[in-house]
Amino acid sequence: MLSRAGIRARPGLGLLQHSQQLKCAARLAPAPCRWNSGLPMNIGVLFVPQQEAWVVERMGKFHRILEPGLNFLIPLLDRIRYVQSLKEIVINVPEQSAVTLDNVTLQIDGVLYLRVMDPYKASYGVEDPEYAVTQLAQTTMRSELGKLSLDRVFRERESLNASIVDAINQASDCWGIRCLRYEIKDIHVPPRVKESMQMQVEAERRKRATVLESEGTRESAINVAEGQKQAQILASEAEKAEQINKAAGEANAMLVKARAKAEAIQLLAAALAQQHGNAAASLSVAEQYVNAFSKIAKDSNTVLLPANTGDVTNMVAQALGIYTTLTKPQAVKTQDEMPPAQENSHSPATEVLKAEQSSSS
Repeated sequence: MLSRAGIRARPGLGLLQHSQQLKCAARLAPAPCRWNSGLPMNIGVLFVPQQEAWVVERMGKFHRILEPGLNFLIPLLDRIRYVQSLKEIVINVPEQSAVTLDNVTLQIDGVLYLRVMDPYKASYGVEDPEYAVTQLAQTTMRSELGKLSLDRVFRERESLNASIVDAINQASDCWGIRCLRYEIKDIHVPPRVKESMQMQVEAERRKRATVLESEGTRESAINVAEGQKQAQILASEAEKAEQINKAAGEANAMLVKARAKAEAIQLLAAALAQQHGNAAASLSVAEQYVNAFSKIAKDSNTVLLPANTGDVTNMVAQALGIYTTLTKPQAVKTQDEMPPAQENSHSPATEVLKAEQSSSS
């Protein structure tokens, strides 16, 4: 564009030349553009690059949008007013201060990703789309941070980003711009708040360590108690099994002894039923009586003796009388079964008693 100083530097030019220069400067003045490096000149034949949209005005009024590829325009009448990029655009949102719900001041910045969806609205809907979207992102970020506490800000960054994107899309729909995503880059807290957060984190870690240690102690005590319980159960079961085995052994021993005693009684009864069996029984009683008197006063000084201790015949007769009384019913049964013996026969036991009485006298 030609400046006024440059026009004044050429003396001798007429008014016509001055007016032609001013018209040329106005025609060559760059038009406002959105995210482009420059406006192409209309030479009649134009090649539009891919992912770009050129907005053409004819005599100052919107005419059409040039698509990528070969396009034809009328020189002097048609003019390329805006060049819009259809690629995804990255905008850095400057750092700003925001107050949370619990009155903590934060310094926060972010990155905004957007794309031009309608070149016409992006060209004529707003004067500066980048500035408008940036300001909208900052105000939305402040309002969303004011609804959250400091702890929730760090935990709900994704929900915060989604809320900001929704708010920007609702407002920028008439601008022909769509916000794809918003990302928070850095969150800076005041130094004192940072120190208190570190102290809180350390206290929480100590609390967790204490809880874990107590849980370990509890688990250890439970394990020890369970071990002792199992040991006592096993010991009681072993003692029970031992007592059962011991009782079974004693029962088996008693059964064996009873069988042996029964067999011995049967053998003794068979022996007594034979001839001269009573004499043999009398002799055995007399031997046991003599052996019992030989052991008197060995274990204790107190001894109880019958009145007729020296009368062995009387003692044996008493023992045989008791034995005869006990065996009399069985003898009756035996006599009923066996044939009668000779009347003049004398029992061997009577003869033994008579022999002993004669010897004693």
